Amino acid sequence: MEVGASSQNLPSQSIVLMNPGNARLKILLLSAYDADSHQYWRKGLVANFPEHQWTVLSLPGRYFSWRIRGNSLTWAFGEQVDKLTAQYDLVIATSMTDLSSLRGFIPSLGNIPTLVYFHENQFDYPATDRARKNVEPQILNIYTALAADQLAFNSQYNFDTFIAGASALLKKLPDQVPANIEALLTAKSQVLPVPLTRHKNGTSETLPQIAWHKYQAQSIESRPLLIVWAARWEYDKGPERLLAIVRQLERTNIDYRLCIMGQKFRQVPIEFEQLQQQFAHRLDQFGYAQSTAQYRAWLHSADIFLSTAVHEFQGLAVLEAVTQNCLPALPKRLVYPELFADNCLYSSESDILTEAKNAVALIAAQRLSLSTNSVNSPDLNLYWDNLKPAYQQLMSATISCKTKQ
Repeated sequence: MEVGASSQNLPSQSIVLMNPGNARLKILLLSAYDADSHQYWRKGLVANFPEHQWTVLSLPGRYFSWRIRGNSLTWAFGEQVDKLTAQYDLVIATSMTDLSSLRGFIPSLGNIPTLVYFHENQFDYPATDRARKNVEPQILNIYTALAADQLAFNSQYNFDTFIAGASALLKKLPDQVPANIEALLTAKSQVLPVPLTRHKNGTSETLPQIAWHKYQAQSIESRPLLIVWAARWEYDKGPERLLAIVRQLERTNIDYRLCIMGQKFRQVPIEFEQLQQQFAHRLDQFGYAQSTAQYRAWLHSADIFLSTAVHEFQGLAVLEAVTQNCLPALPKRLVYPELFADNCLYSSESDILTEAKNAVALIAAQRLSLSTNSVNSPDLNLYWDNLKPAYQQLMSATISCKTKQ
């Protein structure tokens, strides 16, 4: 399935385009677990289709188990019920939405064409002693997908792991499982990434001043290498792998500085405390950036953006960093090989120490390419102005598909 694919991945009856004159649509947008990446997507969607009338309902990205099971209850019997029972031309919901229950509570929603967008799926979340796989969120993913008229996934990796995970789970169920579920899900699915918002790269004069400004005018040969790591401070972003890489870097003769950013939660993995204690002499930034402008200032100044994720379906932070001219140093797993060439990837290993050595070898090679001006920067074409037509096609196809049923 190709990025931005449309008619070739949709059922034949959904190819007919509606809304040829850009008629104004009334759209209900449901973001049931409105984490940062979900907010980024929904705000971009609304901003890039100002011709439509949007009603947006969102719930905070916290209390995961309750939120994904309880969002239909919260919306259908809470203060927002009047908005759910209004008339709409289209419903767009994230995969965290308990769509089958919501349609049961609000029957009129069952008559409205509905597109479900998958930022992630619940089949590819790494299980540990702290977070084991839970079947209920996986079942909810399947039910929501079946209740929708069309599905979109932010990457091929997301789609593949969803279909494989759903098929594997259905095979484990004891009896009375319909045989056509995988075919039904595949027929109404396509891959359509979260588009990036264009930002001007800015200059040291227009971006806020950060601790790195003293190195701003120096060449790579005469200053430290600035490495940025930015992700949620949770175990699925690989903090133990980050710590191993930094320890391995310290054994080399590479002069480097670290900028570690990202969102913290109530429980922070111990590796971040160890990083702060053991490598305070390397840290120029440690913690959430004070503003979006400051975050972009760090990216604009950085040489390399490092990821250690063990759970990633598109990697918006990586993509944003690349637009600010960072070289990505990424593990060769998850969605990354789908988006980046080998010169951006280090070999992924189950042995953390071996993987750390691979990552440091890539960082050393990238530093050399920066010093010799032989950098092959990734060429991303995932901006809204490129992907907006595919989104328009998908919304129109969802409406057309429903009207032909």
